[in-house]
Amino acid sequence: MPKRVDHAERRTEIAEALLRVAGRRGLHAVGMRDVAAEAGVSLRLVQYYFETKEKLLFYGLQRLTERFGERVAAQVGAAGDSPGPRATIEALLMASLPTDEESRTFHLVYTSYAVLSVTDQALAAQPFIRNPDAAEDALTELLRQARESDLTHPGTDARLEAVSLLALSAGLGTSVLVGQRTARSAAEVLDGHLDRIFRAGGGRPLAERTQAGQPCDEP
Repeated sequence: MPKRVDHAERRTEIAEALLRVAGRRGLHAVGMRDVAAEAGVSLRLVQYYFETKEKLLFYGLQRLTERFGERVAAQVGAAGDSPGPRATIEALLMASLPTDEESRTFHLVYTSYAVLSVTDQALAAQPFIRNPDAAEDALTELLRQARESDLTHPGTDARLEAVSLLALSAGLGTSVLVGQRTARSAAEVLDGHLDRIFRAGGGRPLAERTQAGQPCDEP
């Protein structure tokens, strides 16, 4: 009796192979033959599921988005049952910092997608590239909640601080990726910025939680 093939699972396995190769070599250097070799399948099979490299890149971007969402959920869950606005914001920001192999891959591959989207209109139209406002809106809402609960310093502009935090996190992520600083020092910088936003007692600092056992691969 022929073995039944789970096509969704097979597509995911090929997409994961794409992300692994892209994490080592950069997205621009990845070909369908490289992905086939990484996945342990034939080039013909990769072409059967995706037809073109463009379609494979689109699916890989979708899978990257899903993995990031899973990572954010895990970070927020690790912050406790009722983490509060500051701890939730820290969890969101830490999810995109390259603190381990998975997050390094995410940061590198996402950056590669963003760079490619500058000259690829079809890629630029994809939701993960086209709609970066989702994270900004989420942080803004958390900061508004914190302000309404009197957890932030007076005069805090929720939208402005959300934009600043995301820009800071992205820059710190790149500096960790290229070896300019450690993940822990990046967390300390984020803590310092959050200390300017939140009143004392507004949440346990990220660097302190990191030292207590939260994910961070730097000594």
